[in-house]
Amino acid sequence: MKPAIENGRMLLLMSALLAFAPLVAIGSCDRPSDAVLGGGEASSPSASTGLAGTSWQLVRFQGGDGATLTPDDRASYTIEFGNGGQLTTRIDCNRGHGTWSSSGSSGLQFGALALTRAQCPPGSLHDQIVGQWGNVRSFAIKNGHLYLSLMADGGIYEFEPAQPRQTSR
Repeated sequence: MKPAIENGRMLLLMSALLAFAPLVAIGSCDRPSDAVLGGGEASSPSASTGLAGTSWQLVRFQGGDGATLTPDDRASYTIEFGNGGQLTTRIDCNRGHGTWSSSGSSGLQFGALALTRAQCPPGSLHDQIVGQWGNVRSFAIKNGHLYLSLMADGGIYEFEPAQPRQTSR
């Protein structure tokens, strides 16, 4: 075999190893089909924040560069803030659970997120949201909407109260 071909294969193998290295964290999930997404350790939420017991669905993302992204289906992007610092989420075709904490009157941090790993269709906001999950630093509730701000003026996610779930009979 020629050295150029061997070097090309070695480069491809190394690229593949680097691309899949983050999946090592999967072994620490509750279920083998979950992936864990970053975020710091979350401590108990402050009862005064008003987030515990609320559910929200995504309206839009306003980037720090002025770009606006809107979901095709708002109900496909939800966050439910549970009591005790637990949360559940739907990010398009995936569902997950994790933790949240609040400091002061507006500080917010998400802990690690265990998330199913289905591949969402093109045009999904899944990859962006998952990539920015650990960058949420503060929140505000104004005119009945929840605004989650990213660090370093990275943008703001706007949510509205989630519609009640339909149950089949």
